[in-house]
Amino acid sequence: MNKKDKAQSLSQGFLGSELCKRGQLTNDKKQLTNDKEQMTNDKEQMTTDPAFAQQVERLYQLTVYGRWLFVSCLWLTIAPLSLWGLRSEISLWQQYFTWVAVRYGLFYHPLPTFGLAFCIGMTAAVLVWQSRNILLGLPEQEKQRLEKQVYRIRQQGPTHPLWKWVCY
Repeated sequence: MNKKDKAQSLSQGFLGSELCKRGQLTNDKKQLTNDKEQMTNDKEQMTTDPAFAQQVERLYQLTVYGRWLFVSCLWLTIAPLSLWGLRSEISLWQQYFTWVAVRYGLFYHPLPTFGLAFCIGMTAAVLVWQSRNILLGLPEQEKQRLEKQVYRIRQQGPTHPLWKWVCY
């Protein structure tokens, strides 16, 4: 075989494998489309179901409780350790309080400062998130995420860890 024949056979082999892959990809796309249509039909039936809406609300409440539990754990673990690291500075602040002393005390103790900042930041983030949800309602993307998660919990059934909390 000369170089031209080798190149032609290699390109035919490559094209043949590509055509096989494309055929398989077409079949895979059809299957995905069918699965998406089935899931869409199931979700449409569930969104009209009042029990489904109640389960979405329960999942949202679990999310809120989970976030506040996380923030509480931060304040019970990281904040005391951070304050313990600043104990000498705090005693100085009690005797001679100035904002400059606070600034330098926090600047020269970066780990406790980071711990307190993390606790304050997470608390503020959860407060803003929950306030936004109370005042403006849940964003559509958040609703869809919760509905999708409830759908997956229902699909898995009692073996899902959140089943007894959401779908009881």
